[in-house]
Amino acid sequence: MQKESSVSRPSKSTWLSACADMLPLSLAVLPWGVLCGSLGIQAGLTPFQAQAMSLFVFAGAAQLSGVTMMAAGAPASTLFGTTFVISARHLLYSVNLRQYIRVLPLRWRVALGFVLTDEMYAVSAVHTEKMGHFDRHYALITGTFFYLCWNLATLVGVLGGSQFDNIEDLGLEFAIAATFIALVIPTIKDIPILVSVVVSAVAIVLLTLAGISNALIVAALMGMVAGFFCESLLPTKNITKEDNQ
Repeated sequence: MQKESSVSRPSKSTWLSACADMLPLSLAVLPWGVLCGSLGIQAGLTPFQAQAMSLFVFAGAAQLSGVTMMAAGAPASTLFGTTFVISARHLLYSVNLRQYIRVLPLRWRVALGFVLTDEMYAVSAVHTEKMGHFDRHYALITGTFFYLCWNLATLVGVLGGSQFDNIEDLGLEFAIAATFIALVIPTIKDIPILVSVVVSAVAIVLLTLAGISNALIVAALMGMVAGFFCESLLPTKNITKEDNQ
């Protein structure tokens, strides 16, 4: 039975469901991908190098900050350190997914690890909760679909890089904030999570205005601590429509 399961193929409905679920988030980050590709060219990268960042790095926030720092001539230590901090959240994603994928063959673990993004994790988590089990085919399809859309958006930015003058002034980076807001809102299902989100949001604004370095990390830690204490002190209660009636 185990051998048969390992060679199973996803159904047509799984393909359609996975692509349809990931489509809205893929469209939301298109401006972000165009921005990364264009800024890569303006930073002095060759078209191949700029596209390779999306092909092999595949981390939007890290790519955007990396390109910006390269254009500013930042040292490699700062570049890699900042990239590590920005991408550290994927450690939390992998810890959660480990319970599902540790029994899978190495090729599956490597493939799912490569396409693991905020968007893929969020969509897959919702699907797992809805279906009651983790579907590796669904997760891989959503991640791959997002990967293709991201690289197509980057390609547009690469091809038009030199023609998009002052593209950073267009506000395309707002796609980053919009995407994360869309990912976070559906996860707010109880009071502790709501407290974590509010505390983190308020903290990042205040810390940024105060000029605190690593404000993002500090705000995230403050949100987690607040949520932990809230969960310890109060009984967890789901926020449902029935509560509002």
